[in-house]
Amino acid sequence: MANQNWHQILTKKIEDRSARVGVVGLGYVGLPLAVEFAKAGFHVTGIDLVQSKVDQINSGVSYIQDITTEEMAPLMKSGHLRATTDFAAVKELDTINICVPTPLRKTKDPDMSFIVDSCREIAANSHPGMLVILESTTYPGTTDELVLPMLTKGGLTAGEDLFLCFSPERVDPGNPNFQTFNIPKVVGGITAACTSLGATFYSQALKTVIPVSSTSVAEMVKLLENTFRMINIGLVNELAIMCDRMGINVWEVIDAAASKPFGFMPFYPGPGLGGHCIPIDPFYLSWKTKQAGIEARFIELAGYINGQMPHFVVDKVQNALNDHSKPLRGSHVHISGVAYKRNIDDVRESPALDIIHLLGQRGAKLTYSDPHVPSIRIEHGEPMKAVDLMTAVETADCVVIVTDHSGQPYQELVEKAKLVVDTRNALKGISSPKIVRL
Repeated sequence: MANQNWHQILTKKIEDRSARVGVVGLGYVGLPLAVEFAKAGFHVTGIDLVQSKVDQINSGVSYIQDITTEEMAPLMKSGHLRATTDFAAVKELDTINICVPTPLRKTKDPDMSFIVDSCREIAANSHPGMLVILESTTYPGTTDELVLPMLTKGGLTAGEDLFLCFSPERVDPGNPNFQTFNIPKVVGGITAACTSLGATFYSQALKTVIPVSSTSVAEMVKLLENTFRMINIGLVNELAIMCDRMGINVWEVIDAAASKPFGFMPFYPGPGLGGHCIPIDPFYLSWKTKQAGIEARFIELAGYINGQMPHFVVDKVQNALNDHSKPLRGSHVHISGVAYKRNIDDVRESPALDIIHLLGQRGAKLTYSDPHVPSIRIEHGEPMKAVDLMTAVETADCVVIVTDHSGQPYQELVEKAKLVVDTRNALKGISSPKIVRL
């Protein structure tokens, strides 16, 4: 077995679609990836420790907004997609994509436990001739320093009978134009042979593949992308605070600046950062650079500014009510939209949760509406259920637009509301003394 050309064997299996594909972690990243490879003709096995997810997939039902049940059900019926909680399935797989969460601890250092647990299970069931690709966002060096030793401990050799790569996930939930299939896929391997095999693999199911020279380059690509966004959002959030103090409409400033055809890219302020990527990923880079004795000043400062935006919004609400001769304590404040961005059902790191928590601490009576999120749980609080927007508007002392979902009756909202604080410029083009803009 040791003398076999595993690179050649795996390349042939991948190109003739006989390779057995595995995806570990069936969330917003893993399930769409599994579906794309199943659609491309591969037999895909998804592995997830949550039994309810496995059961839904095996019954042909999708729980991910970007994947429809109508799209997934035929793949189950044809046998191209199945799911299990048992890592023993790895013994029968040729390729494995690791798409597990990588949260931050409260101390802002990376929590690698999901990656470590997955690699431990994969290593226990490994065999010669495997392509393993880590997609979980992490700090530069993770694949080489953490994953490689775990997977080669049993005697496999990277670039010979084990092929290890990193490929950053770039999923943008709810984006109608760019999804897993047509978002360019960056991939870097431990060796050149690993990179070429990873590129061959992705090119079977995805539109564009971009090979890079190493796993560390691929890991840094993802962090650069999201740090770029985080810092620019931090800049424009600070500008919004400045404009607020000076009585200048920040949205008009940005729109006018965006007319410049070069040297400027518009970013927009908001109530804070949400989602699993932009508020979190840059701190992986900050943590890693501290290990090298370098201080990531831009990242830390932008993180602080963005983290203060929910407090700024709550101050705006309190001041707006005060201008209408009402105290915040005891007033009914209705939150319109709690997902971290428009038209999705994801509330991970959503600033709305912080805003609700802060308003509650100041004594406000709170309700919320969101067409995509039927219930939420605030830290140390009871679960909240969504109510009808227009019914709440009629009784609320103030409506706060935190997430600007499409299709909301904003004109009617302004007409019926007593006071509206708009944190997203959702009411652009609507003029009323009731409106207080970020």
